[in-house]
Amino acid sequence: MAISAHHGTPDTTGERYAHVIVIGAGLSGIAAAVKLRRAGITDLLVLEKADRVGGTWRENTYPGCAVDIPSPIYSFSFNPNPEWSRNFVGQAELLSYIEDTVEKFRLTAALRPNTELLEAAWSEERRRWVLETSRGRFVAQHVVFASGLLHEPVVPALPGLADFPGETFHSARWNHDVDLTGKRVAVIGTGCSAVQIVPEIQPLVDRLYVFQRTPAWVLPRLDFRVPRPVRRLFRAVPPAQRLFRGACDVSLRLLGLVMRRARVARLLTPVGKRFLELQVPDPELRARLTPDFTIGCKRLLLSNTYLRAMSRLNVRLVPSALAAFDGGELIAANGERVEADVVVFGSGFEMRHPPIAERIRGRDGRLLSEVWSVDSPEAYRATTLPAIPNAYLLLGPNIVMYHSLLSLAEAQLDYIADAIRTARTRDIEVLEIRPEPFRAFNDEVQRGLSSTVYNTGGCSSVYLDEKGKNFVTWPWSARRLRGELARFDIENYEITARER
Repeated sequence: MAISAHHGTPDTTGERYAHVIVIGAGLSGIAAAVKLRRAGITDLLVLEKADRVGGTWRENTYPGCAVDIPSPIYSFSFNPNPEWSRNFVGQAELLSYIEDTVEKFRLTAALRPNTELLEAAWSEERRRWVLETSRGRFVAQHVVFASGLLHEPVVPALPGLADFPGETFHSARWNHDVDLTGKRVAVIGTGCSAVQIVPEIQPLVDRLYVFQRTPAWVLPRLDFRVPRPVRRLFRAVPPAQRLFRGACDVSLRLLGLVMRRARVARLLTPVGKRFLELQVPDPELRARLTPDFTIGCKRLLLSNTYLRAMSRLNVRLVPSALAAFDGGELIAANGERVEADVVVFGSGFEMRHPPIAERIRGRDGRLLSEVWSVDSPEAYRATTLPAIPNAYLLLGPNIVMYHSLLSLAEAQLDYIADAIRTARTRDIEVLEIRPEPFRAFNDEVQRGLSSTVYNTGGCSSVYLDEKGKNFVTWPWSARRLRGELARFDIENYEITARER
């Protein structure tokens, strides 16, 4: 092996080597750097395509942008924050927390900003990953892909869009140069971003049109400002903060338990309907906002202001998908037409075809996207894949549940750190999940999902791919997930010892 340079210093060939390279410097990428270092894995780099850390919390700056999971558990376990101003903090505060974490744990030297991964290819000859980037070639023994779930915004290819005379942008690429005051604004979609945007811009605009393909269940968000005395208590008595975090954790675990059975999830329907009655007095509008599927089939929306905003005089619900543009008019699938000056797409992100899969080339030379286009996205314990050795996906297929994604990624990182540490201590050069346990695990996942609300709740959601297969959610408890990821099960992996 000719590569001898470490910590990203180019060798004589111009390649830069690190034992471990992490792709992405969002929440999960920063967690990877800290947890791997704590496991004694210090020869690592973090490649980030942007000039700043933060991931989705760097890119999403739309009005009202905030977490939809309580802040105490939307935090790094190794860096609890006693200073959260609210139970559900906003984007700017969370981004500042991420940047403070980088400084506190001295990660700057390991970061390589403005370095976009173009392709990661496994070299069978070198038994290394060769990473082609916008700033040259990197080589690594192990790669952790931390590119995130909510990464690539989706803007539907609609007839006439290119000829629309007004401004258009996706919620994740908010154009702050566009003043919405007094404008006719159309919001396309009623997902997690839209329910935060609508109440914020409603008082500013002249007319607000909300295009709703399918109604969604909205429940109250238990948000509140954290009083200064409580923050002082959390600073002075860390166990008090851990107790509060634990209470939030238990509440989400209970919600996840409810979602494991559709018949149990239906018990929440009266709660959702009662909240609608309290927030929307008009029975006709309320009927159009009432879903016909079981709570939890689609992601629950938490808001204290969205449904109330929908009742304002300057807001009009269009109970249909947007189908086309005709000059300055928007045409809904049900035939309704509205005129707008600005269109905001709250149309979500590419989850069925994750962009990172188009940049990972395995041992057999195939792109991961090619494999997943045939078999649907799958991974072993949401983390490893056959023919893609020494590589680990953070927040891979079938890991999502009603819990903090950061907490789930940290559980994966315990597994990944154990794998890399095991390889080092046993002088193993290559680790690759065997096809048999990979297949058995994924078959068990699909059997487990068959009775969950995600599969049987009566809706079509982003959890299901074009084949109707659920490739997103975890069918069991958070406790089981953490248990399965607590130890690296080397017995299920093909191993290749280092040549001497």
